[in-house]
Amino acid sequence: MTLGALRNEHTLTRRVIEAIPLDKGDYRPDAVSKSALDLAWHIAATEERFFEAVANGAFDFTPAPKPEAIGNSADLGVWYGEMFAVKTAAVAQLSSEQLSKIVDFRGMFQLPAVMYLQFVMSHSIHHRGQLSMYLRPMGAKVPAIYGESYDSAKAKTA
Repeated sequence: MTLGALRNEHTLTRRVIEAIPLDKGDYRPDAVSKSALDLAWHIAATEERFFEAVANGAFDFTPAPKPEAIGNSADLGVWYGEMFAVKTAAVAQLSSEQLSKIVDFRGMFQLPAVMYLQFVMSHSIHHRGQLSMYLRPMGAKVPAIYGESYDSAKAKTA
């Protein structure tokens, strides 16, 4: 059930990431905000980290810098899609014992591994909302997320 919801959210998140104009990845609404591409990377890299923690039964907090091959939103969209397919396939193969193993998250949470799937989904939805708010000021169109956006409705009638 959770993997189905994650797959749905992944499709929506990837749509928002890929809506970042290729030449506007450095856009930030404020000096203290992450750039659009950095925020998108944060979403994707955090999902990878959490999927690995669920599969491995422990978190690895080794820094995971954005690969140099990811220069724009299209590159990140491809990486995100490939990573997601591999990591969720691994999670789908886990036993109930592995999924119910208690995993520590920085001493703040000790939850069954499976609970971190909901945790990371909420994290991604939160940051996807932030990222979607970057799009229009960058001159991009906001894709449909939960129902039509102004831009997707306008495209449908064009």
